[in-house]
Amino acid sequence: MEPLAALERIVYLLDRSLAPTPKVRAFQRAAAVVADTPADELAALAAAGRLQSLRGIGASTGSVIAEALAGEEPGYLARLEADTVVPISEAGRPYCEALLGDCHVHSDWSDGGASIEAMARAAMTLGHEYLVLTDHSPRLTVAHGLDRERLLAQLAAVAALNETLAPFRILTGMEVDILESGELDLDDDLLARLDIVVASAHSKLRMPREAMTRRLVLAASSPHVDILGHCTNRKLAPGDPDLTPSVASDPDVVRPPSTFDAEVVFAACARFDTAVEINCRPERQDPPDELLALAVECGCHVSIDTDAHAPGQLEWQPYGCDKAARVGVPVDRVIDTWSADRLTDWAAGADSR
Repeated sequence: MEPLAALERIVYLLDRSLAPTPKVRAFQRAAAVVADTPADELAALAAAGRLQSLRGIGASTGSVIAEALAGEEPGYLARLEADTVVPISEAGRPYCEALLGDCHVHSDWSDGGASIEAMARAAMTLGHEYLVLTDHSPRLTVAHGLDRERLLAQLAAVAALNETLAPFRILTGMEVDILESGELDLDDDLLARLDIVVASAHSKLRMPREAMTRRLVLAASSPHVDILGHCTNRKLAPGDPDLTPSVASDPDVVRPPSTFDAEVVFAACARFDTAVEINCRPERQDPPDELLALAVECGCHVSIDTDAHAPGQLEWQPYGCDKAARVGVPVDRVIDTWSADRLTDWAAGADSR
């Protein structure tokens, strides 16, 4: 393995394991240095034990480079390959095998860490037929959300990429903010142009129960919204089990779930055929199992989405598949198992849903 390929694979695996950002960036910097350094110079520095004289190369990254140049599989890479595999239960496997895409993915146009093309090619490697690009809307400035002009530019970029990547498809979309009023953070004419719209709340998450219920119901009832994203907005400490609202006071819950009348919200999702997202991020695992069971009981469709912000995170769908299996979600109600044409036809029928 070439040193650059080894470093890039390590970045992928670190993202897969939700490693701390500084560690990921250290290997990204090292990869950039290697890409810019002539091969003979890199080999000479390795032979002299002086790789760390290159700005951006540390002890760990230097060892990876040296081992790769020596024709060995870097030990750090081998350990990550073994330790970061995303598990899947036998019950969850049929869901994984049925998935054709991912309906919630970010790129470096907002707060993602990779280009649209890099995300698409990673999805292709996983055997997907499509991904839905859902960068953030303008209200979320901390995530560099897309305003009208930037979204129009992104639509043009996606159209060009789709010509290159066919038959794989990048479906256009956005993770649009649900404002406190229940309105959406994007003009109707732009929402109508998108293939898939995920609506999520990102602020005022501790609103009173009645107000949050109204907020989510209004979003779910919008003809432009196809998926209600990470509905409880909870955050879990790394490695925690699937915690529930009943333990919201537990100190290991990084952010307790929003409170709302789930039966009313999911009834609205069922009435307007808005899918409820299983957010697969390890620190979200949203909604909790008992709320997902209620959504299924209400007749909702479900999407199993990674909310990936880097290529390695596209491998997180097994977490959601296992959750779907625990709850008994019918596989044919999972919209990511549909073809791109069926998915977009379903979304285009929003006005009559």
